Amino acid sequence: PSHKYERWLLTRQPIRPEMLLCIPTVKLFRVQQRHNFSSLAKRFSLTGKLPLDPQTQASLDKDFLPWLERIAGSKITDTLTIGKSTYGRSLFASKVIHAGDCILKVPFNAQITPDELPPDIRVSLADEVGNVGKLAAVLISEKKMGQKSRWVPYISRLPQPAEMHSTIFWGEDEFSMIRCSAVHKETLKQKVQIEKEFSFVAQAYKQHCPMVTEPPDLEDFMYAYALVGSRAWETSKGISLIPFADFMNHDRLSASIFISDEEKQLSEVTADRNYSPGDEVFIKYGEFSNATLMLDFGFTLPYNIHDEVQIQMVVPNDDPLRNMKLGLLWTHHTRTVKDINIFHSSCDSFTIKEVKSAIGKGRGIPQSLRAFARVLSCTIPQELNDLSKEAAQNDGRLARLPLKDRSRELEAHKILLSHINRLIEDHSACIKDMEESKCYFGSQRLVVRRQMARDLLYGELRVLRSAAEWLSHYCTALFTETSLYNSNIPMN
Repeated sequence: PSHKYERWLLTRQPIRPEMLLCIPTVKLFRVQQRHNFSSLAKRFSLTGKLPLDPQTQASLDKDFLPWLERIAGSKITDTLTIGKSTYGRSLFASKVIHAGDCILKVPFNAQITPDELPPDIRVSLADEVGNVGKLAAVLISEKKMGQKSRWVPYISRLPQPAEMHSTIFWGEDEFSMIRCSAVHKETLKQKVQIEKEFSFVAQAYKQHCPMVTEPPDLEDFMYAYALVGSRAWETSKGISLIPFADFMNHDRLSASIFISDEEKQLSEVTADRNYSPGDEVFIKYGEFSNATLMLDFGFTLPYNIHDEVQIQMVVPNDDPLRNMKLGLLWTHHTRTVKDINIFHSSCDSFTIKEVKSAIGKGRGIPQSLRAFARVLSCTIPQELNDLSKEAAQNDGRLARLPLKDRSRELEAHKILLSHINRLIEDHSACIKDMEESKCYFGSQRLVVRRQMARDLLYGELRVLRSAAEWLSHYCTALFTETSLYNSNIPMN
């Protein structure tokens, strides 16, 4: 809840409330369509023209900060200036900046929030569309106002569709490069969600703005949705687009503090390091994997320490104990601070992070995943009943302790190892196909997306191999222990 004395730590807002959950297969009709980026750019451009040449754009950028300060009614920064980097429009130090300096302040009245929707439409969308979709509708409304919109200078500086690389914009051939990753399925899910929210937005405009001659278009909405998802910040207002501040690029090593001050009614950024004039100034969007960066922000990092892999485990349909296992999993589903994975169906999704040591405790492989495998390994009802009793006697969580039957514990982890090895094979095959199909005369867009796919797949492969190495070591240790135990049992 907001309070006038509360200070909020701001983070970039991923498109989705939760990442990569198990989802049913959904038939899409637009997934394999290639987007006509030049026509989309013209439709969304306030002038109907393509981006200006760099020299003209640089000249116009000098007018941006004075315009925003007039909107704000106060000084926003005297240490930053807009420039171009390899990432596009960026912020640079215009004078010496010291760590701890407050480098910019953007008042709430100079930020764009979902509250700017027309009242009737805002009420109509209240329960049907999320904050990202609502803010996307605001962008579309402002765009349709043309030069009458007070946000023209800001909207005209947002990336064009051809400059955006979220996987929701990828063509069929590009998309197939990441078919082995959970990002592939999550992208389809995201497009379904966007289409669903668009249908509510279009209906609301039809109902409350019948005189609008040019109703919202799905591609316009998808573009606006991606802009919001990649640029908006979580604030006390829900989410907000913060002009000028959102020109700052991501640096995973940055520790810059971006807070929303309710008492002062503004958002501010504090430098985490010293900068010399001309240095690009960075901020940290959050600790995101390449999967999240790719889908929500449209870029990846070559070696991302936050990489993770989403995997799904299922209770086979031909398992004689399937119903009993599903019932047990459902009865004992839990959610804790340290382990956010829960049992919720026969198709469960788990997040694996890189395991730093093959001989350690396996930190990075969630306990809930190992528990699921232990349940899968059970072959008789008594083993499941024993797991249920053990959970009741402890903290209620199912199969969190190693199985007393070491051979069964070995079998459970062999199931996991086999599953992860299949994922390793799938990723290796995708990488091989991608590398063998190099296009030496491809467009710059394809070059960028190929590198993104490479960063994603190699990162996930690194995580999977680390998990497989630990599981292999654990299984070997269990096998040795079981063999020694069996060899010491006296023969009758």
